[in-house]
Amino acid sequence: MKKNSRGFTLIELLVVIAIIGILSSVVLASLNSARKKGRDARRIADMKQLQLALELYYDSQQSYPATAAGGVAGGTMGLDALVTGQFISQIPSDPTNSGSYVYSYASADGAGAGCTATPCSSYVIKGVIEGGSTAVPLGDVDGAWAGITGGATACDDPSYCVKP
Repeated sequence: MKKNSRGFTLIELLVVIAIIGILSSVVLASLNSARKKGRDARRIADMKQLQLALELYYDSQQSYPATAAGGVAGGTMGLDALVTGQFISQIPSDPTNSGSYVYSYASADGAGAGCTATPCSSYVIKGVIEGGSTAVPLGDVDGAWAGITGGATACDDPSYCVKP
């Protein structure tokens, strides 16, 4: 009598499960890098939005907002004037909200020194790129606060810094 066997053997099932596991780990690894790139793209878009608001503020006030604490802030101090003046609805926060990746702002006077009182003729906005120094897009400025003297924070990679 011939026995009809229907179904899969244990070996066949284990092989299929192993293949599915390998494929899912590859997909998850590529999704993680895509998430980093997405957060970095948002950081750059946020800084461009801040740049636009700063230019609108400058057109109205003939100065960029002054920075407290010697002209260089470890955060967005000085940018509150953009919200109160209705140049931007709110100061953007980093997509991770982890504290490791924050936006920083520094204003400068005509001589390039940190600006604590108006008129301020320049600024630098800094954000840290999550992808590392090889992922920093073109268009950023490098150096110690990109030319603002008195700043201890560097704009070197993996930081992305913009100025007017």
